[in-house]
Amino acid sequence: MNKKKIYPWVVVGLLWVVALLNYMDRQMLSTMQEAMKADIAELNKAEAFGALMAVFLWIYGIVSPFAGVIADRFSKKWLVVASLFVWSAVTFLMGLATNFSQLYVLRALMGISEALYIPSALSLIADWHEGKSRSLAIGIHMTGLYTGQAIGGFGATVAAAFSWEETFHGFGIIGIVYSLILMFFLKDNPEREAEKKAMIHSEKTKAPALHGIAMVLSTWAFWVILFYFTAPSLPGWAVRNWLPTLFSQDLNIPMSSAGPISTITIAFSSFIGVIIGGILSDRWVQRNIRGRVYTSAIGLFLTIPALVFLGFGHSLVAVVGAGLCFGVGYGMFDANNMPILCQIISAKYRATAYGIMNMTGVFAGALITQVLGKWSDGGNLGLGFAMLGVIVALAVILQLAFLRPTTDNVE
Repeated sequence: MNKKKIYPWVVVGLLWVVALLNYMDRQMLSTMQEAMKADIAELNKAEAFGALMAVFLWIYGIVSPFAGVIADRFSKKWLVVASLFVWSAVTFLMGLATNFSQLYVLRALMGISEALYIPSALSLIADWHEGKSRSLAIGIHMTGLYTGQAIGGFGATVAAAFSWEETFHGFGIIGIVYSLILMFFLKDNPEREAEKKAMIHSEKTKAPALHGIAMVLSTWAFWVILFYFTAPSLPGWAVRNWLPTLFSQDLNIPMSSAGPISTITIAFSSFIGVIIGGILSDRWVQRNIRGRVYTSAIGLFLTIPALVFLGFGHSLVAVVGAGLCFGVGYGMFDANNMPILCQIISAKYRATAYGIMNMTGVFAGALITQVLGKWSDGGNLGLGFAMLGVIVALAVILQLAFLRPTTDNVE
């Protein structure tokens, strides 16, 4: 009995490290433009750098629904292990790139491998955690993403001390080694695996492998979730990919300083946000089935004024304060996406549903990344950030008006 209580949290701990590596490897590129452009001339243009960041998102988005389908039909453990190994190998190879085309291809390959992780990991945590601990468990896992984002912000700092090639090599090797460790310690939930095998066996003669996508899309409440998840993804990805640049421009500081300041600000506040959002949601849902929805809405509301101040603030206090407010709010939202999904979608199709959500959110991120690249070249990056608050406000209104779950766990 004690093992049954402890191991679900062991899973969260093991995946926390993977989440850290996931965001660290993708985020550090956003701060390394300055270090790399001396060797790769195309990176001297912000629009080209934006395209390099965006290709990851486009590929990641395309693969995400299929990654979810795969996670619902095969071992989530082995998908996590394989995903980590491949994207870490790609990170290592980026240190060997000598031109923009090679970076572009490797960044696309990273999008494929990383897309397999989130649907598998979040549904694996949901398998092991139910009821009173689900939002907190997922929230703690999300802190790994934010910590990785913060460490990735030191990419330029590490590259300045060594070289950008050695930076990619070092982080890549760490991930490869950890993927081997996971092979021995990470486990699927045996009860869920038994249910999965029974489901697949019963569907072999009457339903195709993509049956789960059709089932998810036929649930009207999922479309509400899809919009309220996608809309905040616009500022979410904008912050991840362009906040270091915005800090550098607004505060007139070098990227080697702006990168750590911006990413630590968001990571620290998001860390607080997911813990608050997880605990509040898990307690509130015991008294009111819409408690998770309300917690998420509060978080999104906090991001609206934060985006305005990020866009128009020009002092350290204003910009960092806005970053802290955005991080807390986004963390509260982030901790409750999968738990709210569990209130709407059957356990059989959660990874598939999250894969679809990931696709739309990432496509929104790819679009805004490229658009803000052009706006940055024109000196309007701050205005772009402020305008995103209007879209988030619409998402909050629709979320509160239409999301009305009747249970906390659809089987």
